[in-house]
Amino acid sequence: MVELNDGRSRLVLAPEQGAAVARYDALVVGGAPVPLLKPGDGTGTCGCQLLVPWSNRISGGGFEFDGRFHAVPPNMPGEAFPIHGDGFQKPWRLAGRSDTQAELVLDDGAIGPYRYAASVTYALRGGALDARLTVENRAGMRLPYGLGFHPWFPRGARTRLQATAERVWLEDARHLPTGLAPLTEHPWWDFSRASLLPAGWVNNAFVGWNRRATIAQPAQGIAVELTASPELDVFILYSPSHDAGFFCFEPVSHPVDAHHGEGLTVLGDGETMGAMMRLEWAETG
Repeated sequence: MVELNDGRSRLVLAPEQGAAVARYDALVVGGAPVPLLKPGDGTGTCGCQLLVPWSNRISGGGFEFDGRFHAVPPNMPGEAFPIHGDGFQKPWRLAGRSDTQAELVLDDGAIGPYRYAASVTYALRGGALDARLTVENRAGMRLPYGLGFHPWFPRGARTRLQATAERVWLEDARHLPTGLAPLTEHPWWDFSRASLLPAGWVNNAFVGWNRRATIAQPAQGIAVELTASPELDVFILYSPSHDAGFFCFEPVSHPVDAHHGEGLTVLGDGETMGAMMRLEWAETG
């Protein structure tokens, strides 16, 4: 584990577990540290994972691109489809660090046709966390890429989410998209005003997002503001139930199963793309 601390926040990273964030805590004056993300060990649940070289599922055993079919096998037990790439499953090396910043690098990303390098820089500034993720195509051919972040937030009885979007992707029993619908038809998923999360299952991608969200945790007297760079113009909201103790708010660069739709970024060999997420917290009393 690698620990960063700027006096207002503490960040614990897990380089061997996909360069994940294992903890991100607010150091509240006169009180115990407050977990801003649900604490994890970096192994795939809780904290925050990196999504590279794509986000979410690919159906059909792979995808066709430039007149060629590329097979991509499932990469998670119990999952019928490959999900989230392989960046979160591999050890990353620590390339540099200070008390408040660390850079981690993956040199050998390889899943399906993808061969790539990736890097992430985490930095604490005034308690806020800036995370910048970059990927370089090393496959020797053009391929479609995507990026994202997968933070897990604590969910309590009074947790509220504010995130403005226009439309939502509906999903089937396989968690694949079936079509876009305006949020006016699904008002229980309209978070344009700070709202409690739905009691039941949510696992949907939202588009027409302004790349800002606020998660209020009244029980802890904390609110977290998330902002994303222009590349991350979709968010995925995942919450299995009201009593799960967590929910995920994932800023990503494309919808689910975009390899059979649209939204990915085509990179030639040696070309790169990047994206950034910022988490900033404040006490709310």
